[in-house]
Amino acid sequence: MTADPYRVWLSEIMLQQTTVATVKTYYGNFLAKWPEIEKLAAAELDEVLHAWQGLGYYSRARNLHKCAREIVAAHDGRFPADEQCLRKLAGIGPYTAAAIAAIAFGLKATPVDGNIERVTARLHAINDPLPGAKKDIKSFAEAMTPDHRAGDFAQALMDLGATVCKPKHADCPNCPLGAACRAGAGDNPERFPVKAPKKARPTRYGIVFWAERDDGAVLLRRRAEEGLLGGMAEFPSTDWVETPWAEKPPDGFAPIEADWLPMPGTIVHIFTHFRLELGVVRARVEGALGSNLDWCHPDSFDARALPTVMKKVARHVLDTP
Repeated sequence: MTADPYRVWLSEIMLQQTTVATVKTYYGNFLAKWPEIEKLAAAELDEVLHAWQGLGYYSRARNLHKCAREIVAAHDGRFPADEQCLRKLAGIGPYTAAAIAAIAFGLKATPVDGNIERVTARLHAINDPLPGAKKDIKSFAEAMTPDHRAGDFAQALMDLGATVCKPKHADCPNCPLGAACRAGAGDNPERFPVKAPKKARPTRYGIVFWAERDDGAVLLRRRAEEGLLGGMAEFPSTDWVETPWAEKPPDGFAPIEADWLPMPGTIVHIFTHFRLELGVVRARVEGALGSNLDWCHPDSFDARALPTVMKKVARHVLDTP
């Protein structure tokens, strides 16, 4: 019995770079709000971004919305039952296409997530470090994939990696593949998959402009659709650069002319590839707005698509006497 392609797709997109424990609530909320792909396609992007708040990697939400519209417009609301066709859709890469093909359509396809990657690397004791070893791992996984019930096989390997062949404290005595596992036979399964040394995470710096009206409303800006946090709301800021800004706000970044005063303290947020330090300058302002700016009272911040880093900024400012 195969699964609903819409639900498989939604879960796989959400689970990219995110744990099952975190995804569970979001997954249920999305299905309650948009039980069918047609309803998700009809939603506004802002609605989807708002519902995605807290899951991170917001390009996934933008592509989720775009993909839903592509499927409704070009495929009559139905996912194509073909791995190569699936890969042409927004946000669907090789892994997600294979997962949908195998789990939702019962096709012979080999999705390789982190769990399957770990199980395969240990079974064959692959010594080449990631990411270079991914091609060999994929080849070994494909060779194991059966002609029938490929979706069940993939999910079984995923569960094995999540519950038995864990990154640490692998439960080798209870592994059904233990007799065939080269890493287990060598008594060093946790050495695999071999990982290249991590590069140091660089730090970037920015200054946020907290512009406040007499009625307490604060100025928000919508980020560009493409790039980091694309389409999300933010408090206007400088670019995020590799060297700290001077205490005085640089010309050309303030959203409105004002007497900007620096606030004490720094907001720190960790992204996947860099560490961000933000200072805040504050001013009481009035004035006309550009097309990309909007006023919002702090009581209504929860209704806006503010990413976690901007929620940190808001807490910092509002908690500072």
